[in-house]
Amino acid sequence: MNRFSRADFLAVLANTAPVLKSLNKISYGGLDTYKGNWGDPQLLHLIRRTLFGVSQKDYNFFSGKNLQQCLDVLLTQSPEPPPPVNDYNDETFTDPEVPFGKTWVYASFGDPEGPQDDKRVTNLKEWWVNLMINQDHSLTEKMTLFWSNHLAAQMFLMKDARLDYGYVALLRYHSLGNFKKLVREVTTNPGMLEYLNGNVNTAAAPNENYARELQELFTLGKGPDSRYTEEDVKTAARVLTGWKTEDRKGGVFSLFDDSKHDTADKKFSAFYNHTTIKGKKGHEGKSETDELIDMIFRQRETAKYMPQLVPLVYLL
Repeated sequence: MNRFSRADFLAVLANTAPVLKSLNKISYGGLDTYKGNWGDPQLLHLIRRTLFGVSQKDYNFFSGKNLQQCLDVLLTQSPEPPPPVNDYNDETFTDPEVPFGKTWVYASFGDPEGPQDDKRVTNLKEWWVNLMINQDHSLTEKMTLFWSNHLAAQMFLMKDARLDYGYVALLRYHSLGNFKKLVREVTTNPGMLEYLNGNVNTAAAPNENYARELQELFTLGKGPDSRYTEEDVKTAARVLTGWKTEDRKGGVFSLFDDSKHDTADKKFSAFYNHTTIKGKKGHEGKSETDELIDMIFRQRETAKYMPQLVPLVYLL
């Protein structure tokens, strides 16, 4: 399969909205570089589609730049912002773990029955929305929101604001990067492990939640040619056994417990060309997760599924 750059792809979209309607007809071999007109109509269309609307400030910034210069700005990762800080201490509530003006991201969880985690989650949401409202001229914030919809998790089900922050920060860090690497990192992210029960997925009691989402929603979809089987879901769950979360100084971390890992061989269906992931013992067992991701990304259906989702970026 030929490669095409995000710049080329966005250059096509910059010209005309109807291109979105024809995405399902585009050859997956690549897209031609846009060579049409470049003026205010095209510039405004590009900015509206890639940012959260267009302000006079945005227009002034991009005006006078050629298409390639605009794309270079849009596809440059924004700097990492400072983490959210405690702005919720008042006369009615004080976070016992975090002074006013300090971040709670690396603090201990505290009282699970108390209100402090709800305060932190609200603080996180305000922090995230503020990043979107005060976006710079990069696609970073919009793509972070896009990935949060595609690689979806629910904050209240993670039950820990620190996990929520770690998940959003991960999506933001990889927002303009390699999709395969993002999926690999999400797979063992502490928040995702908690959300889809990967932290309780063991050889003695395999849990299929994440293995199913990984294939049905995140990478392959449920199209007519995505013919992985129910047994493939169960086998992928066995590959992913052994991951868990641990709360220690500095936050919540993921780690691999080889005593909980299924060390038998895992054989997949004809859809995956009867691939066998050899069972591994000890610390080597964690490498099976990488082999699983590699196997999924070798399937043409993954390459076909993602372009179907791309128009969603421009509707957010």
